[in-house]
Amino acid sequence: MFFYYKISKAREKKGIKEMKKLSVIIPMYNEKEVAKICYERMKNVVDTLENYDYELIFINDGSSDNTQDILEEIASFDNKVKIISFSRNFGHQAAVTAGIRNVTGDAVLIIDADLQDPPELLPEMIDLLEQGYEVIYGKRKLRKGESPFKLLTAKMFYKTLNALSDVEIPKDTGDFRLVDRKVIDVINTLPEHNKFLRGLFSWVGFKQTPIYYERQARKAGKTKYPLRKMLKLAQDGIISFSTKPLKIVGGLGIITIILSIAILIYSLVSYAFDLNNLTPGWTSIMVAITLFSGVQLLAIWVISEYIARIYDETRKRPEYVIDKKINM
Repeated sequence: MFFYYKISKAREKKGIKEMKKLSVIIPMYNEKEVAKICYERMKNVVDTLENYDYELIFINDGSSDNTQDILEEIASFDNKVKIISFSRNFGHQAAVTAGIRNVTGDAVLIIDADLQDPPELLPEMIDLLEQGYEVIYGKRKLRKGESPFKLLTAKMFYKTLNALSDVEIPKDTGDFRLVDRKVIDVINTLPEHNKFLRGLFSWVGFKQTPIYYERQARKAGKTKYPLRKMLKLAQDGIISFSTKPLKIVGGLGIITIILSIAILIYSLVSYAFDLNNLTPGWTSIMVAITLFSGVQLLAIWVISEYIARIYDETRKRPEYVIDKKINM
């Protein structure tokens, strides 16, 4: 160990940097149109890096098209390409989690296969890593090729999430980021299911900085985050990082009790002074029933979501099932 330390110091004095390793995690689900383009563009970038060896880890998230065949063809002539194939579709966050748990690099880049996040930013991100930052996350200053509805819902999502969460999660960000190995090791110790990774990376702390870029439109194929999956991601983010919905329900309960007392007082005053402006009993009963029913149903829904998460965690089922690995 001491001998290695002396060699390392000697190399530093000569200006020779130690060779490090970069792991690139690329989740894929039905990406046959962009699989080869993604590989070629990513490889063109990593081949230019000085003092960095690399591995490209593709996670096939149960694709129903021939994405797996394309990846296996690439892996057959490039042993730096590694494949993790799921037994079925488990979702984007599970795919990224599988990649994180199987990396061997000193630094880890997480990037989607659709090339909306430019791989060409990698050298600049590595420069920031070398300056001492441990998480460099992509922050979108412009989002091309996305509908006004998606832009609006994304903006609402981050505003709502940060209003409810105890941890500040940078808005206009995704999972595109370069992360130091020690941060990855911490993330891998977190046992929960239904992960919201961009929130977890904020929660663990460390020295973080954004890198700004214009997000491009997809090169080909369709988005793998339709409204249903966007809502699921938003739900995971809010429930994983906040208990405020429970407090809001409690507040609604107090408000409805006060409102019910006010209705009761108004009804008694109307009856005492014979104002004859109420049908006896009807208004107070209907308001009380509808109001309390609504609050109760809302409370049951919120509480059931938290209970469902507890149930999901206690089952201890794996987040994903791996069918096979290639070049791992």
